[in-house]
Amino acid sequence: MLHKTRGIVLRITNYAETSVVAKIYTQKFGLQAYLINGVKKPKAKIPLNMLQPMHLLDMVVYHKPNGNMQRVKDVSSSPVLQSIPYDIVKSSIVIFLNEMIYKSIKQQQEDEVLFEFIAKSIELLDHSEHGVANFHLIFLLKLTRFLGFYPDLGGAEKFNFFDLKDGVFVANQPLHTFFIEADLKTYWLQLFKNSIENFEELKIGSSVRKVLLNKIIEYYSFHIEDFGVVKSHEILEEVLS
Repeated sequence: MLHKTRGIVLRITNYAETSVVAKIYTQKFGLQAYLINGVKKPKAKIPLNMLQPMHLLDMVVYHKPNGNMQRVKDVSSSPVLQSIPYDIVKSSIVIFLNEMIYKSIKQQQEDEVLFEFIAKSIELLDHSEHGVANFHLIFLLKLTRFLGFYPDLGGAEKFNFFDLKDGVFVANQPLHTFFIEADLKTYWLQLFKNSIENFEELKIGSSVRKVLLNKIIEYYSFHIEDFGVVKSHEILEEVLS
């Protein structure tokens, strides 16, 4: 049966000589694997450059419930990204966020609110003209609300340490090393209080940004099962430094 759905490309792997398997987070079916034939041919109906990380798609697909591999009838970019593919900073941010999202979203079920948040955020980054260096920080912390581990900020006025394992502010420095130090508390709270639409207003220097990024990755690793090791942030840090 044919269905129309929107999709966000997360990962592609080669399949045979001219085809790929694309992991796509869809609006209607959650995360799905699609076999897409002939994308490497010179006159492919669905060209490979349409399937770059985090590109937004309109799709017509064949869907079998509980199927391991789905098929597509038609795919088009919607909207066509205007700046992300050509801007080294934006493209580095997208590659990193793509890895984080791929490690975080595993469900094969509809979540339209989560889909819309990611899709609108990609468009927001694509349209932004300046000040994108902190976008990934605020995006990842806003994303935790949809993933189910948005932190408890209730103790922020009384306590100075944020425990990354428990996701709460605490009075004393934890006995482990996974926490936000008192001198980073203001920056940590800014990331939650600022709306993602106003991310360009965030003023965070490169040294603090690097520390916060590593803390956010640690936070994700504690709250997502089998999260694994993140690698692309090292390239992003080089680009932003």
